[in-house]
Amino acid sequence: MRIVKVRLGRRGYDIRIGRELLGQVGAWLREKLPCDKAVIITNPIIDRLYGDILKRGLDKQGYKPLLLMVPEGEEQKSLDTAAKLYGGMQAARADRSTPVLALGGGVIGDLAGFVAATYMRGLPLVLLPTTLLAQVDSSIGGKTAVDHGPIKNNIGVFHQPALVVADILTLPSLPPIEVSNGLAEVIKYAVIRDKPFFSLIERNLDKIRSFDSIVLEEIIVRSAAIKAAIVEKDEKDAGLRNILNFGHTIGHAIESASDFRIKHGQAVSIGMVSAAVISNKMGIFKAKDLARLKKLLLAAGLPVAVPRLDMARVIKAMEHDKKVRNGRIRFILPRSIGKVFIADDVSFALAIEVLERNNEEG
Repeated sequence: MRIVKVRLGRRGYDIRIGRELLGQVGAWLREKLPCDKAVIITNPIIDRLYGDILKRGLDKQGYKPLLLMVPEGEEQKSLDTAAKLYGGMQAARADRSTPVLALGGGVIGDLAGFVAATYMRGLPLVLLPTTLLAQVDSSIGGKTAVDHGPIKNNIGVFHQPALVVADILTLPSLPPIEVSNGLAEVIKYAVIRDKPFFSLIERNLDKIRSFDSIVLEEIIVRSAAIKAAIVEKDEKDAGLRNILNFGHTIGHAIESASDFRIKHGQAVSIGMVSAAVISNKMGIFKAKDLARLKKLLLAAGLPVAVPRLDMARVIKAMEHDKKVRNGRIRFILPRSIGKVFIADDVSFALAIEVLERNNEEG
């Protein structure tokens, strides 16, 4: 097991990464959050695969786990579902010492985190991500949110977890599309912060996609370390942390415009290429680096062109993005592989031109 620390003073926590860790969660919880009950929020598929392992470990430590089930799907990340979970927790008499354990991918983590942050003004949160995307990205940094209307993550609150446990033995159960989904975020980290990491991914892509445990552990640790270092410097997303949104400005708009049929990692992949094209058109990002980025994304099973979508819906979603300021949209643009910058002066006209051209080429 390897540990990445997120150093935020009293709100700091460990990210524990390795094999066969879910069964140890009960013991770690007893050390950190001693009480007599715990709430597990998960979905039926994940519960069948890993619920018993987790519950046995909790039972051994004297916890009475309450299981709250959420159907699968992005549409469950809503205020309506949160309200149902509040009702379940109230019926079980959860109190402010009761830890909420989020067992699942990004939807479960975001939803359970939002519920933990808002029920009784805040319960301890333990994130147990079971997808590559959640292990490298959404479980780190304290962002919790639900979707409202067609806009993704527009109601939320910062609520740092007490512990994150990434058991890489949950990853081989993922379909290939979910591995690709997570790889989009892994590649994002390399582009924004670590050129040698980009080369490592290029060299080891086949091993990653065949679930080589040594390589998987390494890419999760390096991704987590990059995000942790950024979060430590800008916990509330006031400046530097914006660079983690590389690919997300257009990516979130594509997700919304597709009614979330396009997965997050796929949308972020398209968004990264679009941002790279914008930077290239501005004379900054070299054509050879753009080609290299596209090649790696395609090799990872990710799209690089905008699918056939209603462009008016994509543009409308971009206009509602949290990163819009005074009519200008904030983009994270690559300067080179391993370095990005925040651009507040990208016009909607240029962004739309790139989207429409990429749509035609796709």
